[in-house]
Amino acid sequence: MKDIGNAAVARTFAAYPPALRRRLLVLRQLILDTASATPGVGELEETLKWGEPAYLTSASKSGSTIRLGPVKSSPSQYALYFNCKTTLVDTFRTLFPVELRYEGNRAIVLDAGDAPPLDALAFCIQAALTYHRKHRA
Repeated sequence: MKDIGNAAVARTFAAYPPALRRRLLVLRQLILDTASATPGVGELEETLKWGEPAYLTSASKSGSTIRLGPVKSSPSQYALYFNCKTTLVDTFRTLFPVELRYEGNRAIVLDAGDAPPLDALAFCIQAALTYHRKHRA
């Protein structure tokens, strides 16, 4: 697992309950691995947005921000958050109507007690990291 270079992000992960932290770190690694395996994405910026770890394609500008965090209303759930002004979650809902659960047009919601569907999530992450390449005029 790649070290967290941003001290504020590292502190945020450390503050999560252990079971939730482990799940969120799996998603973090999936984001980093997917970015490195996707041509044109380049290095990601790892920062905090709204107090949660966020991943931006600042160098390439190829994608839309992905954020990770707990679901505030349900301590046993966590989510991948996407920009609600994109068509990402609508697309995911069409492609993965059963495999994934959603919150409106902004999140994929996961249960901490269940193994995450990594293949479906990797597809969604790749779509977010390349979103602007497909939607430029």
